[in-house]
Amino acid sequence: MEQLMDRPKPKNRLRVVVLLATVVVLVLLGYYLQKNGVSLGLGGRVSDYQAIFLTNGQVYFGKASGINSNYVTLKDVYYLQVSQVLQPVQGKKENQPQQSISLAKLGVTELHKPKDEMMINRDQIIFIEDLEMDSQVVQAINKYKASL
Repeated sequence: MEQLMDRPKPKNRLRVVVLLATVVVLVLLGYYLQKNGVSLGLGGRVSDYQAIFLTNGQVYFGKASGINSNYVTLKDVYYLQVSQVLQPVQGKKENQPQQSISLAKLGVTELHKPKDEMMINRDQIIFIEDLEMDSQVVQAINKYKASL
């Protein structure tokens, strides 16, 4: 008679199995999200784009993944292109150089036609920022995509 009372009831066993399965799924989901650099921030709406600042002073914009791994993958890559523009100044015969900054799409103007994806060594990254939806960079990217 004592053996029958010590046995867990099938209903309780099912609850324990469901609870353990739920915990395992949540742990695996958390690991996946952390490994792929997904942020669950509660702030304002953030775009899918990040700015990645490198130790050489270059900044790339794109969709980053694997942020916590040794190599960050950046897709849909853009960067700032600075060019010198010579403008005449009134009253002077010499042209004064001015800088023009534009957003360039990786793989469009480069002679070697790189694939639109980068693997960036984590040691070369200073920091990564999520870009807001109303960022001038995100707006320029959306405008570029709309013109295609």
